[in-house]
Amino acid sequence: MYKYDQYDQAIVDARVDEFRDQVQRRLAGEITEDQFKPLRLMNGLYLQLHAYMLRVAIPYGTLDSRQMRMLAHIARKYDKDYGHFTTRQNIQYNWIKLEDAPDILADLATVEMHAIQTSGNCIRNISSDQFAGAAADEVTDPRPWAELLRQWSTFHPEFSYLPRKFKIAVIAVEEDRAAVKLHDIGIQIHRNAAGEVGARIFVGGGMGRTPMVAPVIREFVPIGDLLSYVEACLRVYNRYGRRDNIYKARIKILVHEIGAEEYARQVEEEWAHVKTLGLDPPPGEFERIAAFFAPPAFETGLADTVDRSDPDFALWLDQNVKAHKQPGYAIVNISLKPVGGIPGDATSAQIDLMADLAERYGLDELRVTHAQNIVLPHVKKADLYAVWQALDAAGLASANLDLISDIIACPGLDYCSLANARSIPVAQKIAERFASLDRQRDLGELKLKISGCINACGHHHAGHIGILGVDRKGVENYQLLLGGSGAEDASLGRITGPGFSEDGVVDAVERAVEKYRELREDGERFLDTYRRVGFEPFKEAIYG
Repeated sequence: MYKYDQYDQAIVDARVDEFRDQVQRRLAGEITEDQFKPLRLMNGLYLQLHAYMLRVAIPYGTLDSRQMRMLAHIARKYDKDYGHFTTRQNIQYNWIKLEDAPDILADLATVEMHAIQTSGNCIRNISSDQFAGAAADEVTDPRPWAELLRQWSTFHPEFSYLPRKFKIAVIAVEEDRAAVKLHDIGIQIHRNAAGEVGARIFVGGGMGRTPMVAPVIREFVPIGDLLSYVEACLRVYNRYGRRDNIYKARIKILVHEIGAEEYARQVEEEWAHVKTLGLDPPPGEFERIAAFFAPPAFETGLADTVDRSDPDFALWLDQNVKAHKQPGYAIVNISLKPVGGIPGDATSAQIDLMADLAERYGLDELRVTHAQNIVLPHVKKADLYAVWQALDAAGLASANLDLISDIIACPGLDYCSLANARSIPVAQKIAERFASLDRQRDLGELKLKISGCINACGHHHAGHIGILGVDRKGVENYQLLLGGSGAEDASLGRITGPGFSEDGVVDAVERAVEKYRELREDGERFLDTYRRVGFEPFKEAIYG
């Protein structure tokens, strides 16, 4: 993984000192909240319903055990002993005191972490495939390119004040684990017919008030030209993006209004100029960055079988452990979705444990997923049972990856000042309704996602089943959506009809699920059955 050089560290340390002075002036009353707001947002600090919330950047979801332990330390010392892992592969702390914020950033800086550009109208945390560097089917590890984009975008003078926030994802596989088509820019590294490595570029995706699946803007950009092409994409957006209307400010609106073909034409025109500026890194510089992501020292000649005699362990193996490109190793998915728990939350003790497991069994590497779980990407198969036992003792061994209880949910009205309804209690009630693991496994892959408002931080548009909380004359109400996907078969969910109460939407989910069980054919997921039979049978089942 990438390590700071002297310039990285100096930048982060200087930002901490700068923000400490800003906080002191705010506490002393020398600047108003209106004056302070843009300053705190530049440092990932939001004012929520009950306290400040700090969002910490985890670039492309990758971190090591010392960084993970620092996250646990912050949860213990400055929060209420937990952190919330997010759909942007970051972590949030929901109970921060303003006077503590500079000390938290100073602590983060000691382990090469920060909160820069985790908020504001800038390029946010670059996200990627949580299996990068371990997946057998990847063209290349996409993280060096994500890191290059991170360095390019940090404090970019032209893109620090965009019309609206901007999100980029990078993958290098056909199976999309990062929802690239629902990003402002999605980058899929692949090989063309001649075997050359390049990138397929999607522009104009997103969720929120106006959800859209991004079209392909260019099928193949030579990989050495990727940075200049992305710069050209941003320049066109920054030139024409709406700044007079927050609801029409995202790049998806620009691409939709002028058309993908015209947007692509303007990007090509801009790119012809940008390529003359020498923006793309020379091979030596990219090789320097890529060296940080060289494969770890895998052992060879390891046993490639696992003793499955413990039935609970075998269930966990089948559901949460994925194939690794290196014989004798496996990818471990740690579910942060126990029945009755809060999706994405982990206590300081659990965070410390995951750090310990990474250091002892995982070649000192962890990943945060956009589905709010944690991955140990490099675990010997011989160590899987020991890892499972430790996770089980800590309440982290739920064998529910990609099942109905593996719910994505935003913090909702329990914390967020933008929310219209609570998300957490709905997620908990659905998980409890489907608590039986046998029932969940019978249903198979079923991705359920919940947002407490139209901003869609819970990705409800991309759920096989999605739930959107709305305010209906002062009462929390929940709309049910069906048919969404954030994967390579990306699609947007369709609202079924009138909304429900908190308990009513749980019943509605169950009716939709039972209709699927009635209609499914062999091997079909919920999404497959929905697409085959259409909307009406499900609507009839839901509303009777």
